[in-house]
This record gives sequence, C-alpha cells and structure tokens, in this order.
Amino acid sequence: MKKISLSDKIKYRFDSFVSQGTMAMIKGLGLITLFLVVVSAIALLLIGIHPDHQVNDSTFGIFESIWVNLTHILDPGTVGEHEDNWPFQIFMMIVTILGLIIVTTLIGLVSNGIVTKLESLRKGRSFVIEKDHVLILGWSSKIFTIIPEIVEANENQRRGVVVILADMDKVVMEDEIKDKVGNTANTEVICRTGNPIDVHDLKIANPFEAKSIIILDKDNENSDSQIIKTIVAIVTDPKRDKLRGPAETRPYHITAEIEDKRNFDVAKMVGKDEVELILSDEIISKIMVQTSRQSGLSVVYQDLMDFDGDEIYFESAPSLVGKTFREVLFAYEDSAIMGIQFADGHVSINPPMDTIFNQGDKVIGITEDDDTLVPNAQPVDPHESKIVYTEPEPQEPEKLMIVGWNDRARYIIRELDYYVPPGSEVRVVTKFADAEEVVNRLKQTVQNITIEFEVVDTTGRETLESMNLENYDYIILLCYQNYFPIQEADAQTLITLLHLRNFTEIKGSKYKIVSEMLDIRNRQLADITSADDFIVSDKLISLLMSQVSENKDLMRVFDDLFDADGSEIYIKPAREYVQTGVSMNFYTVLESAARKNEVAIGYRNISKARLADEQYGVVLNPKKSEEFVLEENDMVIVLSED
Repeated sequence: MKKISLSDKIKYRFDSFVSQGTMAMIKGLGLITLFLVVVSAIALLLIGIHPDHQVNDSTFGIFESIWVNLTHILDPGTVGEHEDNWPFQIFMMIVTILGLIIVTTLIGLVSNGIVTKLESLRKGRSFVIEKDHVLILGWSSKIFTIIPEIVEANENQRRGVVVILADMDKVVMEDEIKDKVGNTANTEVICRTGNPIDVHDLKIANPFEAKSIIILDKDNENSDSQIIKTIVAIVTDPKRDKLRGPAETRPYHITAEIEDKRNFDVAKMVGKDEVELILSDEIISKIMVQTSRQSGLSVVYQDLMDFDGDEIYFESAPSLVGKTFREVLFAYEDSAIMGIQFADGHVSINPPMDTIFNQGDKVIGITEDDDTLVPNAQPVDPHESKIVYTEPEPQEPEKLMIVGWNDRARYIIRELDYYVPPGSEVRVVTKFADAEEVVNRLKQTVQNITIEFEVVDTTGRETLESMNLENYDYIILLCYQNYFPIQEADAQTLITLLHLRNFTEIKGSKYKIVSEMLDIRNRQLADITSADDFIVSDKLISLLMSQVSENKDLMRVFDDLFDADGSEIYIKPAREYVQTGVSMNFYTVLESAARKNEVAIGYRNISKARLADEQYGVVLNPKKSEEFVLEENDMVIVLSED
C-alpha cells in the first residue's frame, strides 16, 4: 500500500471539509478568524507595541488587544489611524492583509452560497407546504387541458393550488404552462422536479396532504408499468399511516390512465379503492363509435366532461325520500336528472321509473354548479295534447369505412358490432397488410357486421376518390400510431382528413367523419366545420381525468354511459316524442320520454347545426318551464337503453 504523507492527509481532510457545503466552510472560516484575532492580540501584548506608544499602559489589556485586532481584520480602513506609530502600523498592516484574505473569502463563500441556494430553488427540489392541493405526477400534453379545467373548477374557491412533479426542469415547465395555459386566476401552479416513481422525490410534492392525485403517462408511450409503479410508491409508503392516516380512514383519491386492458387488474389490485383507472384506448374507441353514428353527440360529451357550463353533480335530497324516480325527474326546474347513486355507492343511470328513492341515496344531475342541484320545481302540467305516441323508426343496415389502423381499431370494430343493425358492412382500408390477421380473427367473433379488408395508400387523393365514398354513412379515420412517430402519424391523418372534407364540399357527400389526433396540439390544425366532423384526441381523456379528480364517483357514471349494455346518450327525432312546430315546455318532452322509460336531458336545434357559438344547436339541461318550439328535423337528447 502506498505510504500516505502528511500533505495527502491534509488534502483529504480539506476535501472532506469543503464537500460539507457553504455553511460548514463559513463556520470553519469563523474559527480561523477567531484563532487569528486571539493569536494577534497575544502577539501584540508580548511584543509590547501599543497604539498610543505607552509600552507599560496598564489599561491596554488582552480584551482591548482583541478588539483592536478584530477591527483591523474586519475594517481595513482603520490602518491609517495611528500614522506616527510605525511599529504598530506595520503590525496592523500584516493583520489587515490577513483580514482582507478572510473577508474576501467570506464574501465569496456567502455569494456562492446564495447562488447555490437559488440554483437549488430553480431546480424545484424544495418541499411543498400546501394542503388540499391537486397533485399531478408526470408530464404530457394532457397537462395543458387539465390545468385550465382545474382552474375553472376552482372559480368559486378563495384559492386553489396545483402541484406538478415531473422529471423535467422546473423553469421549462413553468415557461410552457405560462405560454400555453396563460392566466390561472386564483389557482397557483407550483412545479417541482423529480421522478414520481422515486419515493424520496415523491415526498417533495407532499402527496400526504393532497386532495386528489392525477398520474399522467408519457405522451403516447406505453407507460402502464411506470404508472403502476407510481401507484405503488404512493399507497405503500411506510410513512403513510403517520403522515396521512390509514386507507380506511383517509384514503387517497388517485386518477390514472391505463392503455392496455391487460394491465387494468394489476393496477386495481395495487391501488384498490383508492385509485380510479381510465382505460384510454377502450374509452376513446367507444366515443368514436358512438359519436360517428349520432350527429351532435360529440358536443354533448364535451359539454358534460368540461367545467365550462353545466356538469354532472351528486346531491342528497331528503325531501324526495320515498318518491319514485319518475317523481324525482319532475322535482327539478333547473337541473336534468340522470339517475341515482344508492346508499351503498352503486350508480344507476336511467333506472326503472318505479325505483324508490331511499334514505342515503343521492340524485345524479346535470346542473350549473353543486349548489344548484336542488328540488325547486313548481307544479307544472305537461302539455298532454302535444305528446305523441310513435314507434321508433326502423334501423337500416349501415355502411362504415375505417381508414387507417392502430391498436384501437379492434376495440372500435367490436364496439360497432354492439350498436349497428344486422347486415351492416365495415370496410377497413390501410397502408399496411399486417392488420389483416387481426381483421380475420374479428370476422369470427362479430355478429351484426361483415368486414372487408383492403391495402391501399390512404393519403392518395386518386385512391380515395375511387372508393365510392358517397355510399358510406360514416367514416372513422385512425392514425398509424404503431407505424410512424407521433407527428408523422398525425400529419398523414390530417392529409386524409382534408381530402375527405374536400370531397364533401365538391361532391355533396353526406357521410360523417370522426377522426383521431394523437397530439392535442395538432387538433387545432384541423378546423372543425360542424358537429358531424369530430376529432377525437387525448383532450377527451384529459377532460375525463379532470372531472374524476374532482369527484371519483363520476367514473361510475361515465362507465355506464360508455357501456353498450347500460343506458347511453341517444339523440333521437323530436317527432317521436312531441308535436313539432308548436310551443311547449320541456316538462312535456320529459313526460313523453318517461313513458318510453327514457330520460330527456336536452334537445338539438338543427337550424343551428353549423354554428359553433351556439354549440351546434345542442341545448343541455334547458329550464323546464320555459316555452320553446321543436321543428320537424329537430332532435331530443335522451338517456335510453337503445
């Protein structure tokens, strides 16, 4: 072993000392200063040099000597105070030079300490001292939709706080939010840098005091495993019981997105009742199918999912205990009742009309705010003479084209099979032949549709023109998510979408178009021309996550609405419910729908179908006593099982 010299030991000790940080070095410098002052003071007395030439001056003792040396070390300007006492001045000059070295070193250390602290703050590593905040873990383009929704939800609060913990530079996050979100009103957005999977980093954002937690995936990457790890890091923290309390008394409210259905059970097993999981691929597929078949439904979903306008709320109603669901429907003037949350937590949308509302149950309604869901209706008789009794119009087989391909396509085809009449046709056209294997397997499982498969260039105008598009009822346009990078996939979708729109303009084709964009920002490039021309993107998932983060029970409502086996939202011809062209109140529409075991929640004025400022004619939760007129082609929005 190499012989270690004294200088090596001194260097090692010095390095260890310096690595302890600024405060340790300042303390060390203070001790050196104290040592220098004391040694200089003793030396001054031993040499016998006094400031006033009196060598045996008994009044100049050790304390006076310490004071003189200290003032010369800290203040170089005192050197010239004794110009006629050269021995003293020379001694003090030496002390002052040593003092200058100490002072300049001290200034450097303090300055470096301040810079280091500012740099530490800039990195976003300080603990968040907040309570009842919304904690967002991770970073993706969804964040630019979620934050404005939370800001909207916090409007009636004195102060709201959103904390973001992501593996990104704090300043970069703040700049992007400022640029793309803008003013956050009374909601403060706090950014911290850290890895949400790391338990130590997670504590920086103070999840123990969070009102709700939203876990984001990385933009369009299969990050289910990372999301599951984050859930584990939150719910299994060993300090959880001490800092927040056990799950039984103070559970977390976690909202997370899962892409692959195969990972759903694992994530639920880990998070139990503390986590609400959103199966993004499946939900987007269901929305694409439902909105493609019903004009205006996309507007209804967006209205229900954002905080601008009316939303879905839950509220107790003791005055309605013992009444039937049918009676509950007519008890609200300014709210559209959707269903009941029973005392055990179970949610039923559009339950049987004779269902009894019991103690502990809550009404589920569409209303302006949580304090407006009150039974305030005055007795108003529906216009009996204006209610009509008709059979639903028979459904004809439908023709659908799917342009493009990704993993969501198989969900879309299965979902279509639940909704379309028997004998319907689905034509799949894509650039890549490997999708044929999946299509062939689907052919063996579907019952109501026949599937054709074709490999063509879906961005070529001549190819699209030769497909007889005018024969199709609607077209679903999918991104090549599994084949190209995100921006390239969106670019190809946009090119095809522009061609399809152009064909409707020059040929007068009536098909509806539902397309998807992977990047929310690219959605703005494709200008929406009507409610029939709908672009599905992660914005819908972002809106849904925002809603569920405010009220976890909303997940049960949307699960029911998206499920083909339950009651869904349908937009049906008004002439099937009431006389058209005559004035009536909405109680009349509500009564007609109730006789069909349906719940009316709004209507659509077709004359405004192309007016974006008028919500494309969609009116949700109208005031029930106000008179209005439904024309021949107008529609009624109902909750129905078919």
